[in-house]
Amino acid sequence: MKGTVLEQSNLRDLFLLRPDIIFLNHGSFGACPRPVFEQYQKWQLELERQPVEFLGRRFNELLRAAREPLAKYLQVAAANDLVYVPNATTAINLVARSLQLQPGDEVLATDHEYGAADRTWRFVCAKRGASYINHALPLPLTSHEQIVESLWSGVTPRTRVLFISHITSPTAIIFPIKELIRRAREANIISVIDGAHAPGQIPLNLSELGADFYAGNCHKWMLSPVGSGFLYARKEMQSLLEPLIVSWGWQAEKPGTSRFIDELEWQGTRDIAAYLSVPAAIQFMAEHDWAQVQHACHELARYTRRKISELTELEPITPDWSEWYAQMVALPLPSYDAEILKARLYDEFRIEVPIVTWNGRQFVRVSIQGYNTRADIDALMNALAILLPQIAPGS
Repeated sequence: MKGTVLEQSNLRDLFLLRPDIIFLNHGSFGACPRPVFEQYQKWQLELERQPVEFLGRRFNELLRAAREPLAKYLQVAAANDLVYVPNATTAINLVARSLQLQPGDEVLATDHEYGAADRTWRFVCAKRGASYINHALPLPLTSHEQIVESLWSGVTPRTRVLFISHITSPTAIIFPIKELIRRAREANIISVIDGAHAPGQIPLNLSELGADFYAGNCHKWMLSPVGSGFLYARKEMQSLLEPLIVSWGWQAEKPGTSRFIDELEWQGTRDIAAYLSVPAAIQFMAEHDWAQVQHACHELARYTRRKISELTELEPITPDWSEWYAQMVALPLPSYDAEILKARLYDEFRIEVPIVTWNGRQFVRVSIQGYNTRADIDALMNALAILLPQIAPGS
């Protein structure tokens, strides 16, 4: 791939995004390249041509073949330690509902977690008489040691689960999860990682990280079709899991080599084309020198961070190092009406970008993918320069 994302927009032509929209919200639902989407449709067509053969005779082998490239990409030693699920939220539900929490037990998390995951843990803990604790990590954050020591100070003799995002959704911060996982293992605390934003945005070696459970999405930064996620479980922990949907894999008449796969993979009639398209997404990234794309996207995120900070005169929430953010960056805004700002950015300037309200503060969360250019960011800057004075209190 010649040049960089900052200099050219040739990748934009490979995506299905509407040309009249400046799309700076890849982090919410992703966007699938045309070649991968075409492969997805081919799988759907193949299913429809002979459903019995596809779902009855070929199902297990098709998913096994799709797991292997994903396991290699995530650096998982055994493909049978992964199972496909529709999204990371499903994976977190699967883990949370399986763990046998007791009255008085505690699940420790931060106050930067994704809303659906927070709701999952609150729901489960309320039914079990356990407590879900969102430990505050106030901004700005200045060191990884600060995060580790602050969160670990919330551990008590009742802590049974440590739940933490790898990259946070509202604040777009890469958390230092490896040390926290290590400490949790030593303390006999189960580690559950929400990796929704990590695969495809930062390098991953799940075997080396050593989390007990790691939930991820393929349809965000890995570029696969919507509805493709995964759950990784350490082999020693797989026996703790129960299927969300009980079907033919439970007490299977013809057991496979893994009860984990048998029970969690087979859920009745469903379209698995998104899962089967993940290898095509991995191939797409390899063919387009995705490490270079990621680097160029990070540099554009740095440019975004600098320009918005200059406009608002508000300090960024982390140091300006690649260890803190990758292709997604959240910048503080003045405390204006977030809904009005988001609506006017879209209605008047055709810019799709989330305005996040977190702990009473407003942020613009900008996602940079290979189809974005500096012109997209300059258009956002122009729109913010016009709109922020107009929506200021008293204006």
